[in-house]
Amino acid sequence: MRVHFIAIGGAAMHNLALALHKKGFHITGSDDEIFDPSKSRLEQYGLLPEKWGWFPDKITSDIDAIILGMHARIDNPELLKAKELGLKIYSYPEYIYEQTKDKTRVVIGGSHGKTTTTSMIMHVLKCNNIDFDYMVGAQIEGFDTMVKLSEDAKIAVFEGDEYLASPIDPRPKFHLYHPHIALLTGIAWDHINVFPTFENYLSQFEKFIGYIKPQGSLIYFQEDQHIAKMVENKRDDISYLPYSSHPHEVNSGISSLITDKGKIELSIFGEHNLQNLKGAHLICKELGLSDDQFYSAIQNFGGAAKRLQTLAENDDTIVYQDFAHSPSKLEATTKAVKNQFPDRKLVACMELHTFSSLKEEFLPEYKDSMALADVAMVYFNPKTVEHKKLKAITSQQVKNAFGGDNLKVYTDSDILIRDLMNLSFENSNLLLMSSGNFSGVNLKDLAHKIINK
Repeated sequence: MRVHFIAIGGAAMHNLALALHKKGFHITGSDDEIFDPSKSRLEQYGLLPEKWGWFPDKITSDIDAIILGMHARIDNPELLKAKELGLKIYSYPEYIYEQTKDKTRVVIGGSHGKTTTTSMIMHVLKCNNIDFDYMVGAQIEGFDTMVKLSEDAKIAVFEGDEYLASPIDPRPKFHLYHPHIALLTGIAWDHINVFPTFENYLSQFEKFIGYIKPQGSLIYFQEDQHIAKMVENKRDDISYLPYSSHPHEVNSGISSLITDKGKIELSIFGEHNLQNLKGAHLICKELGLSDDQFYSAIQNFGGAAKRLQTLAENDDTIVYQDFAHSPSKLEATTKAVKNQFPDRKLVACMELHTFSSLKEEFLPEYKDSMALADVAMVYFNPKTVEHKKLKAITSQQVKNAFGGDNLKVYTDSDILIRDLMNLSFENSNLLLMSSGNFSGVNLKDLAHKIINK
């Protein structure tokens, strides 16, 4: 099979390219710029384009499939050439479905917790020597790539993102997978650039339920009011399995599951993670695993990259990095660290970086999302707002939106880092939350500087 990627450098796109290369496909690709880690990984496998840019001459009639990334534009010269030649053009979720349509598909959807829940399932399956295909939105310890596609695996596990599939396919990605087993973690408005009202956003999850295969199952967090309302009108051809947090306790900063076989200590913590864990448990049971198989594996699950990831620690301080950027994720992550270490001061620092988070009309959604932090810092770069062609926002607008007396707003990352370094971190934890990197800050270096002060 000859497959060409238009915008091969994206996180999902380059991982799919690597997965198909490992499957024995002939892979080519183009992009106008590629950054690490995508660049280094593509180069390692001989898939890095020789030159940046778009080259219609690369598009020939012997190509079996074009995979189009979100980074490309609708007038992309390679896309236009592919259309002219009548080649089959896929979004990456569409192509992943094509490669797994004869397998049992598991899809984890929701506004938060998707990556962690998917990672838990992957970890448990791997520990129990069960072969499976997958697609997940972060690098997971023990897995070389974020995508795997094979001939022999009977199971495929996908993180189901609700964002659009491609520039020419406005369907949400998770509508394309048609799961046999589906999970919804919870719903909180996100991606307002493509879902301008909450009602429109909610409807995408209602449609997702409709795409579950007959005789399939929906596992859902029963304490989410929006999901609870959705499942009132049940389909009669699928099973409904509600869940809440797994019974647990916290002692001396360690969370333990309470089970019929006794207590099981975990490496992870936080109420949201205990919710994710219970959802993963039910999915694994649907796939035929026993409780013993699940519990013996989950106790050494260390989490996904940038999901409450420990960057540095000493006896007095732990510095965490988290991908949290939406209001519900900020609140859950801040609460998790504060509840796990109630006797430590919590310094929570977040970056407004995504399109939604920087929109004036969305800012009020952040009200009290960092209220549990003893010190709260919010950073945004006005140049990022300008680059995204959004209306300018002010520090005072951000401060008013978040609320609380514990919060300070920054628009200069150097000043933010200076103030962090001037704080005392005796008996304190630092939580760094962003889908970016605070305008180029090396967060691992910062973490080590803080604990070595």
